[in-house]
Amino acid sequence: MERMEHHILDEQKGQRLDKVVATLNKEWSRSQVQQWIKEGDVKINGSVVKPNYKCALGDKVHIQIPEAKELDVLPEAMDLDIYYEDSDVIVVNKPKGMVVHPAPGHPSGTLVNGLMAHCKDLSGINGVLRPGIVHRIDKDTSGLLMVAKNDVAHEQLVNQLVDKSVTRKYHALVHGIIPHDYGTIEAPIGRDQKDRQNMNVVDNGKHAVTHFEVMERFNEYTYVECQLETGRTHQIRVHMKYIGFPLVGDPKYGPRKTLSLNGQALHASVLGFNHPKTNEYLEFEAPLPTYFDELLQSLRKNIDKD
Repeated sequence: MERMEHHILDEQKGQRLDKVVATLNKEWSRSQVQQWIKEGDVKINGSVVKPNYKCALGDKVHIQIPEAKELDVLPEAMDLDIYYEDSDVIVVNKPKGMVVHPAPGHPSGTLVNGLMAHCKDLSGINGVLRPGIVHRIDKDTSGLLMVAKNDVAHEQLVNQLVDKSVTRKYHALVHGIIPHDYGTIEAPIGRDQKDRQNMNVVDNGKHAVTHFEVMERFNEYTYVECQLETGRTHQIRVHMKYIGFPLVGDPKYGPRKTLSLNGQALHASVLGFNHPKTNEYLEFEAPLPTYFDELLQSLRKNIDKD
C-alpha cells in the first residue's frame, strides 16, 4: 500500500481537497480521489474530511493509496449488433449508453461482457478488463468498433491505427451554423489543467487532426461528418468545441442550454481497415440510430415551417 504526504502550497489554498489531490498524479482521476477521501484514505492533518474541504496554507495531506481491486469480468448474454466476424476480428455496432469495457463504477453491462458471452477467443494484449479492445468510443457515442480475437490480429490492427490507415467517419450534430462546407482542425489535445477529467486543446498536448464536411444546415444547428486522422480521447468533441461548434447534448463540452439527449449526438458511422490476416480492405457502414434520425427529421420540419 503506497503512502505519501503533501503540504498545501500558497497557490492551492482555498481549493477543494479532491481537486488538489487529483493534480498530484496524472494517473489519478478526480472521481477516484473523491472515493478515497470518502473512505478515509485521504486525510487533512490526520482527520477525515469531505471531498469539498477547502485547503488552508500549510495543511498536511496524508494519502494512503488503497490496493487496486481486481474486477472479475463475467460473460453476459446480450443481443449484440455484429456486422462482421471471422476467426481474427469482430466488427460490432455499439449502442448509445453502453460502456466499452469494465472499469470502477461499470463492472458489468459493458460491450466486453457481451463479447465474452458471444465468443471465448478474444486477444489478451489489453489484459483481463479489455480483452480484444483495439480502440474505444465513449459511452454515449454509438457506432462501429473493431475487436481482435487474437494477439496477432490485435497488434496488426493497432499498427494500422498508428499508421493512420484506418477509415473512421463519424456523424455529429453541433450547435451553430458552420459557414464552410469543409474544414480541417489541427490542434493538440491533452488533459485540461483546470479539470483533469476533461480534455482540452493544450500547447503540450498530443498531435490531433480532424477533418469535417457539412452534411446539412438547420436553423441553429449543423449536421456534419467528421473523419479522424488521429484518435485522441474525446477528439471530435474537443475539436468541435475549440472552433466554436460544440456537439449537441454533450454534457462535458457542450453548452448548458442544449437539446435533451442524454449524451452527445455522435455516431461512428463508417469503419474501414485491412484484414489483419488477408490484408483485404474491409469497410462497414452503420446507419444512424433511431434517436439521431428522428432528431434530424424534427429539425428539417422546423426549417420547412420557417
